[in-house]
Amino acid sequence: MEKKSNDKVKEVDEFDPFILAIFCNWCTYTGADQAGTSRMQRPANLRIMRVMCSGRVEARFIIEALKRGADGVLIGACHIGDCHYVSGNHKTVRRMPIIREFVKQYGFNPKRVRLEHISASEGAELTEISKEFVKELKLLGKNPRNNK
Repeated sequence: MEKKSNDKVKEVDEFDPFILAIFCNWCTYTGADQAGTSRMQRPANLRIMRVMCSGRVEARFIIEALKRGADGVLIGACHIGDCHYVSGNHKTVRRMPIIREFVKQYGFNPKRVRLEHISASEGAELTEISKEFVKELKLLGKNPRNNK
């Protein structure tokens, strides 16, 4: 019995989740750039996809990422009231319950999708949020559709 629990701990430690990060060009992407120029360590398997506004993120993007094996999707939006396009981040917030429901209907844990509001000057916060998300995904385990 103890061997099985040790194997599970070892598996969690070795698992390095792949995260697709969909970041708003004006805030979160710029925050990621700021974190990079400040030489802050972010998770190695975080891949960033830049969109002009988080309001352009659709459920099908997230479902497709999970179907193709991403262990998690991190959506980065501007803080409420700071959207370059006025209300794009409001649109994202309103869509999240629907997106989580679609994710659930496709057989994925909705905790694999996360929305965060991060400004251009919050590179350190982005780094911490990314590391925290990695820990959560390690507890959830590999995406069941990930064949790697």
